Amino acid sequence: MESVVESFEQPVVAFVQGASRGIGLGLTELLLRDEGVARVWASSRSPHRSDGLSRLRAEFGERLERVAMDVTDEAAIAEAARRVKDGSGELDLLLNVTGLLHDERLGMRPEKSLRDLDMTHMRRSFEVNAIGPALVIKHLHGLMRHGRRAVIANLSARVGSIGDNRLGGWYGYRASKAAQNQITRTASIELARRAPELLCVALHPGTVDTGLSEPFQQGVPEGKLFEVERAARQLLEVLDGLGPEHTGSFFDWAGEPVEW
Repeated sequence: MESVVESFEQPVVAFVQGASRGIGLGLTELLLRDEGVARVWASSRSPHRSDGLSRLRAEFGERLERVAMDVTDEAAIAEAARRVKDGSGELDLLLNVTGLLHDERLGMRPEKSLRDLDMTHMRRSFEVNAIGPALVIKHLHGLMRHGRRAVIANLSARVGSIGDNRLGGWYGYRASKAAQNQITRTASIELARRAPELLCVALHPGTVDTGLSEPFQQGVPEGKLFEVERAARQLLEVLDGLGPEHTGSFFDWAGEPVEW
């Protein structure tokens, strides 16, 4: 199998935030199957309850480290960063994957109009989609300023693009992903000053067959609903082809720029 980390100095140490299912689990598995990757730190709120991560742990042993981390809890993020520092010392790849579009337990669904706006639901969107990834970068980026090529990738969404918004609706998700995009861009500027070899980018994975997209797959054009393994490989291939000049940019699954 062709490596998805050829552009990195190997062996690679990666951290996947939101690894228990969906795209995060797919990225974790693909990285573990790559001989150039020494270890993957996989986080979620309850990683030991994930059947997928348990299966990978049984297959790959200590190359997979499961980390309990809620992205809405900064103390948990700081503790996870301490574990990574103690266990690996440095990181080469950070993937911020967790995203929240709907939550039936909270009665939370994408808004169709202004009358659907709910403060609690909007706050939750921002906590998970924007604030959480920002705090993960805050606590982990220091492990990536080691002088070698390193990449921080935040999974965004095309609907977070202000310039591409032609349909409206989905206020909370659109706004929180737009906020995440601004965080990505801003962090890239700061990091370029301190660590020019550290890239920070946003990625749009396309529509992937996961629980996040399941209620909204009916209108997806034929051939545009991606299986998880394909989506994970596409994203890692995009990252592997980026250079320092691409930091602070937003790309889709095919490596094409997305307007902010």
